[in-house]
Amino acid sequence: MQEVKAIKALLPLLRLYPWTIPLIIILGIFSSLFEGLGISLFIPFLQSLDTTNLQEKASHSLVDNFLNQIFIHVPQEKRLFLIPLCMLGLVLLKNCLAYISTLLSYQLYWRIGQRLLCKIFQHLLSVSYSFLDSTPSGKLLNTLDIETWRTCDAIFTFINIIISLCTVVVFVILLMLTSWQLSVLVTVALILISLSIQYVTRRAKKLGQQSVQANNNLANRVMEGFYGMREIRAFGHESYELKRFEQATIHSRNIALKLAKLYSITGPLSEFLAVALLVCILIIALQYKSDVPTLLTFIFMLYRLQPVVRRLDTERVNFISYLGALEDVMSFLERAEKHYIHSGDIQFQKLQRGISFESVDFCYTASEKPALQDISLLIPRGKTTALVGPSGAGKSTLIGLICRFHEITKGEICVDNLPLRKLNLPSWRSRIAIVSQDIYIFNTTIGENIAYGRLDATKSEIIAAAKKANAHEFISKLPEGYDTVVGDRGIRLSGGQKQRIALARAMVREPEILILDEATNALDSLSENLIQEALNSFSQNRTVIVIAHRLSTIEQADQIIVLQEGRIVEQGHLQYLLKLNGLFAKLYHLQSGSTQV
Repeated sequence: MQEVKAIKALLPLLRLYPWTIPLIIILGIFSSLFEGLGISLFIPFLQSLDTTNLQEKASHSLVDNFLNQIFIHVPQEKRLFLIPLCMLGLVLLKNCLAYISTLLSYQLYWRIGQRLLCKIFQHLLSVSYSFLDSTPSGKLLNTLDIETWRTCDAIFTFINIIISLCTVVVFVILLMLTSWQLSVLVTVALILISLSIQYVTRRAKKLGQQSVQANNNLANRVMEGFYGMREIRAFGHESYELKRFEQATIHSRNIALKLAKLYSITGPLSEFLAVALLVCILIIALQYKSDVPTLLTFIFMLYRLQPVVRRLDTERVNFISYLGALEDVMSFLERAEKHYIHSGDIQFQKLQRGISFESVDFCYTASEKPALQDISLLIPRGKTTALVGPSGAGKSTLIGLICRFHEITKGEICVDNLPLRKLNLPSWRSRIAIVSQDIYIFNTTIGENIAYGRLDATKSEIIAAAKKANAHEFISKLPEGYDTVVGDRGIRLSGGQKQRIALARAMVREPEILILDEATNALDSLSENLIQEALNSFSQNRTVIVIAHRLSTIEQADQIIVLQEGRIVEQGHLQYLLKLNGLFAKLYHLQSGSTQV
């Protein structure tokens, strides 16, 4: 049942290259057939060593009779050279076909692996942020980097199982044609051997699932240790984190060793039982005075079959152990339980009136309380709208809905009276630029980081954007200027420098809608003034949406939206909200002696 379940899960992947699997199987069958026929030629060869006339010999089996008929007209002295040449030719054909089959198997392995990686990465790019936020990044990395290739291993193992089965069938048929009495005994014995191996290795699936979980935990430890390195060292928790990492590696190692024990026991156990079978057959055959050439050929063919059976048992255990990885990858690719952002068909051209929210609700998960409730507002074109409120009020969530990082739960978001969900997503996002506090700087040159805002930007446009963002001066002083590689997450840059590069990235995009998500909140006064100066110039005649705690930004806004616990509690311009003496006025007066709202 476990194998059937795994095969059903593999079928969508195998359909990617429907002609390859049958071709590999056919090549495997013919490869086994040529090997079996080559071994069968030992019968007439050994009989040719006898000086007795071949026509006077009794026919001991179908194979014996068939092969003797082939060489019956060949003089006895020539058979001693012709039969070995035929055997050599069949072995050569067998190995040529085996080589082609193996090459096709590896091509299938890497092609499906590449397709799987791209498909998973595509899912990561298209799935709603709700799924990404609720899934540990270590698990995602483990699925992409480890379990994907273990799934490919399952495909490769599945192909080998089919080829091994075909080989067993071919050899069993030849054994039956050589001596059906001994073949019946062998078949029963092989079934008993296979059942014995299956009983010993019955824990393979459970250990495979535990291995996936252990790898997920280990990947999480790696990710948290890497990205939390500053905090780990700042709090002096190196030994604590090392201990947690060691525990994760030990757990992963222990499960891997348990799986290795299962893998390792199949070979010796299968070989011992097979050799015991050979000895039994030899004793039985000699006791009943079987024909020596036929008996020797039968035993040699059975000896060649024994490693195939052993390999089949091992591959079956491997296949079951990969079931956990296969389930992990297939569940990730399963679309039924995830929310995806689907693009509309209408190309976005230009914002005419504004963006309106009409009784919008949003929940990250069905079990959680709504992050936004009954949101109704208009963000007018060419104006600056500020979003204000305590932490957790829903400001960033509202921005995420505008960018369609999430799908709304209820209501409608319209762009010039056209539902946002009907707009072509790339065309809509191409007119938006975001500058946030938590920016990401790629491990590449400064020029390429700025050009990420518009991939076809020229060098002169990149420099112009940097000048607008007040970044050109510090970039020019770097040893390699715009060709300076900034390191992972821009580690070689200060916070203010990274912020100005992010602003230049937004400016080179020439967006119609500019979103500033607390873009200057964590900067010193000098860096804030430089960025604010650039923003004031760049924001002219653009639709600007600002999440900010700095009064210098809020005072310039055409309208202020005050959020609390996912609801709009106040809305209007600065003086109006101060007169209301509500939440905004309270925040405003609290800030009067500082620079924070």
